[in-house]
Amino acid sequence: MEKTQKLKLIWDFKGPAASKTAQHHEIHLKEYITIEKLSLNITGFQDINDMHSIAYMVVMNSEMKAVRDALKPHRGQLYQE
Repeated sequence: MEKTQKLKLIWDFKGPAASKTAQHHEIHLKEYITIEKLSLNITGFQDINDMHSIAYMVVMNSEMKAVRDALKPHRGQLYQE
């Protein structure tokens, strides 16, 4: 995998409060990006359905291991722009 590839790290939230929790989690992801001076500033949240939402951040492949170990995302995938 190339160092220049972008990866989307994903946190899953389930239950009736999933959407609000995902939105709140995104705030902390933005704070982490600022504190750690990461090269990308791409975050978001998405409602999959009434009981499942996600928060995500996009990182460069070269930064992935440090972020993964610190923040423990549930899963990841290649980022498609």
